[in-house]
Amino acid sequence: MKIIDKLASKQHDVWNEPPVSIAFFGDSVTQGCFEIFQDENSNIETVFDQNAGYPHYVAKILALLYPKAPVQIINAGLSGDNAPHALKRLNRDVISHNPDLVVICFGLNDSSVGLDFLPRYEAALDQMIRELREHNVEVIFMTPNMMNTHISCHLKEDWIREYAAKTRKIQTEGVLEHFLSVAKGVCRKHGVPVCDCYQKWNTLYQNGVSITELLANKTNHPTRQMHWLFAMSLVETMFLSN
Repeated sequence: MKIIDKLASKQHDVWNEPPVSIAFFGDSVTQGCFEIFQDENSNIETVFDQNAGYPHYVAKILALLYPKAPVQIINAGLSGDNAPHALKRLNRDVISHNPDLVVICFGLNDSSVGLDFLPRYEAALDQMIRELREHNVEVIFMTPNMMNTHISCHLKEDWIREYAAKTRKIQTEGVLEHFLSVAKGVCRKHGVPVCDCYQKWNTLYQNGVSITELLANKTNHPTRQMHWLFAMSLVETMFLSN
């Protein structure tokens, strides 16, 4: 059964149906990272706020729709992670928890390595899906947000402006889109639904919205409010793929 079927069954027979769980497998955006800063030792640190991340919002939406069917959320996001590294921790962080659904979202950090990293990214996503399918786990791939399209005037320090210049280049030169195109190809191959949030961000951009100002760190972490877009889109995909 798909995740919506399991939620509906639990809602109608809370005593006899098993619990429902969803694992979110991704990078810093999945983990719940927002602003970044330098500490007193010049180390780059991140503001963590899991209660404002899309996994938390998905749980809130599903609790509204299926109040008798509590959902266990497994947040397997890891700041700085990419698909090949994540594949190594798939069993430990995801499969070992026996989730009913896994939402995969990688691409931001992978694209930051450059186009030469594409084959490793593609192979890792392919293997992730294969292993999850072997364990009879439902899979949805979610495309990430856009990165900054300009260097924000709010960024004053050299270290963050240099990083913003790098992420802007990845975004404006189509590198990230190239990675996501490959990811969609892997999903078509395996019949995995795609929750295309990147396209929604791009639609906003094409209609005059400043994407950079929708990023908490002005480079690649969406604001807390924009995590609702991920959550609503994911729940919609759960219903449409049912």
